[in-house]
Amino acid sequence: MIGEDRMPVTIDLLSSEQATALRPQLIALLQANVDDGASIGFLPPLSAAEAGAYWLGVEEALRAPYRILLVARQGDQIVGSVQLDLVAKPNGAHRAEVMKLMVHPDQRRQGIARTLMLALEAQARAASRTTLVLDTREGDPSEQLYRSLGYSCIGVIPRYCISANGNLDGSAFYYKLI
Repeated sequence: MIGEDRMPVTIDLLSSEQATALRPQLIALLQANVDDGASIGFLPPLSAAEAGAYWLGVEEALRAPYRILLVARQGDQIVGSVQLDLVAKPNGAHRAEVMKLMVHPDQRRQGIARTLMLALEAQARAASRTTLVLDTREGDPSEQLYRSLGYSCIGVIPRYCISANGNLDGSAFYYKLI
């Protein structure tokens, strides 16, 4: 069961085919995060069908050269993931968007998110991306993580997203030059 055994974390870069094979675990990861209140584009309760449709879209995106998916594993269990969307426009070939950083609620506070972000930055460098951008709900613990990794907040858009409790929350936008 997730959270009971603390094994070392490994980070894997997934192809579309590998993501397809691991879709059930990815669906469960997304559902656990959304149901725990994470602001990652969905509202709870998140059905397996809606989560599955999301991961199908990611699998399709992975077939193009503009999406990177990293997963964190403890043994055979996926405990976290993050994506990097490489800008395809000619004037944006130097930048990428960090997307959907997730760590299973039972596995948080172990450095998994930091490990995923550092691995993602290495992937960005390998893809010649020097400007990373992301957004997160204002006030979330993720803001502390991003700041500790050297991301700078450029501002907050108030009332940007709806939270599970129905509140309209601000979204903080960050960047990092690597």
